[in-house]
Amino acid sequence: MTVDTKRPGTITDPALVIFDFDGVVADSEVISLATLADALRKYDIDLTLAEVRRRFLGKSIDKIIAEVRGQSAEVQWDGFVPHWHGILFARFAKDLTPVPGVVNLLDRLDAAGLPYCIASSSGFERIRFALDVMGLSPRFSHVFSAQEVRRGKPAPDLFLHAASQMGETPDRCLVIEDSPYGIQAARSAGMRAIGFLGGAHLSDIQVDHQTLLLAQGAHTVLHDLDKVTVQNLLKILTQVP
Repeated sequence: MTVDTKRPGTITDPALVIFDFDGVVADSEVISLATLADALRKYDIDLTLAEVRRRFLGKSIDKIIAEVRGQSAEVQWDGFVPHWHGILFARFAKDLTPVPGVVNLLDRLDAAGLPYCIASSSGFERIRFALDVMGLSPRFSHVFSAQEVRRGKPAPDLFLHAASQMGETPDRCLVIEDSPYGIQAARSAGMRAIGFLGGAHLSDIQVDHQTLLLAQGAHTVLHDLDKVTVQNLLKILTQVP
């Protein structure tokens, strides 16, 4: 485990762990970004995979469409999500796997009695399909989506909604995120934030991406969930702003 801690301080133990989904629970971002690039190409938006990752990682589909709509003004975007999801779900069914170490971490959280949930920019249909493919649906009885709030990440709305629904205050929540937008959302919500760099989509840019996560306020960054114990997490989170 590699940890970069920002500034010292003390906090109480977190009462709720909030997982981002894509790139933290599901090792889905390579598939998602590649199929998004393919889908956009059919809508006259030609971007490299690196550009898609830089511009859209961690954003909801509504934000993505809003950003690209002006580049292809004549296109009818109503059919874009079904078009993309058709490609995406076929790839998920064939290739999707959990992020290495996440199942073992869930086991440790369960053993410690530490509750957890998912709060994702993705829609419910995508999250549930991916959980089913990976056999993880029984592990997550609490799933929250940007579909439930007015503003997606980097606004704090989704994380605040998740905390409220789980009966916890923001100051007792710990967020594990792989995107700068997610870290920004967690910090804006008044939560502690851990940046995660172990997804396959970050393998070639870990150093630069670590800098981005820390710049947005991540308290620490982790590379390997399989080496993280509950005690590690709580110890790391005693050193915060």
